[in-house]
Parts: sequence; C-alpha cells; structure tokens
Amino acid sequence: MNQLPPDIRAAVAFLRGNLSGLIRFDTEYMPIRVVLAPDGRIVASVMESMLRSIDCALYLPEEPNNEEDDVLQLMVSLERFEEDGEHGHLADRWRIYHGDPPDVRWALMAIDFCKFGTLAIDGEAMTSPNSLSDDEAAVCRLMNQGREADLRALALRFREIEIEAPRMVGVDPLGFDIRGRFDVVRIDSDRDLVSGEDAIAFIDELLASTE
Repeated sequence: MNQLPPDIRAAVAFLRGNLSGLIRFDTEYMPIRVVLAPDGRIVASVMESMLRSIDCALYLPEEPNNEEDDVLQLMVSLERFEEDGEHGHLADRWRIYHGDPPDVRWALMAIDFCKFGTLAIDGEAMTSPNSLSDDEAAVCRLMNQGREADLRALALRFREIEIEAPRMVGVDPLGFDIRGRFDVVRIDSDRDLVSGEDAIAFIDELLASTE
C-alpha cells in the first residue's frame, strides 16, 4: 500500500472503522452492513431492487453519536456476484464479520465519489487495496488461537468495549478488526503497517502501553 495523503488516509480509515450504515437506492433508505474486499471495493448482502437501481449511496455510520460527528457519504455502483462464482469468497468474508446475511443476493460496490466533512474525494482515491491481504489469515489465526485475552484487553482499553469471546476477523495497513457478539470493534494504527509481522509487533506495542 502506497502511503496515502493524510486527508484521504483519514477518510479510508473512517470507512474501515464504520461498517454499518444506510444505503439509499433511488428514494428508499435501508440499513446495511458492509465489509471491504482485498481490492478496496465494498461488499454487501443486498436486495434485488438495490442491484437494479442506478442511483445508490452509502451513509456511514447509520446513527452518529452527536450531530457534529463525521458521516461518510459514498456514491457507489453495484455489481452483482454469485456466491458460487468467482467472488464467492467475499460472501464468506462478509459472514465472518457480520454473521447471517439479510438477503441471498450479493454486490460488489465500486466507489464513484466520496464526501467526508469538507472533503470531496474521487472514488479511485478511496479504493485502497489491502496490501496485507496475503498475511491476513495467518495474523488472525495467530491471535485467535491463544491470544483472545489480548484481544479482549485491546477492545476494553482502546474502545471501552467488553468482549466475552473476541475474534480477530481482519487486518490491513490502517489497523485491525475484532468481532464481538453484536458488532465489530476497530483498532486503528497511527502508522501504516507494512507486513503481518509488523501488525503483530504493533499489537504487542499496544499491549505494552496498557501495562
């Protein structure tokens, strides 16, 4: 992953940290949960009417805590994919994050345009591939096979959320994701992580800072 300009990095980090929101398709609004594909596109379980719409937008998160909190607005184009086809593994990725899908239809969403605060960002700039995707499974496996207490401590220390049975479900240059019973907790990195080993070192640094 090439280092992103600070403003775009902030917007991409916000996207990766807010995976629940609203989708507008034509004049309708519905709650939606998303994940990021390795190539930076967005994956979601969708309704047929969403796939047929030519005017779709995402608003993340669904309900900001305060009126002055940031909201990410994304204009997106939906492309259908089949669970038993080339991109079927992305449906599995969505399930790892969110559980059972609300629909049997799936979409890859290309980002056409982004509005974040006062920023207007081209969709291509927002589509940031995960350069750690080849290392992701190994990092998650390591953390989930004996370091659950560390994940629990990180969620409590940095997000003030208690997770009984935490599972690391994703890692990328900007941080990592821990799934709890009801939601996904994002732990951001203040530097770009360059490898799986670097991600583990970052986790150990965070844990050391809590001692």
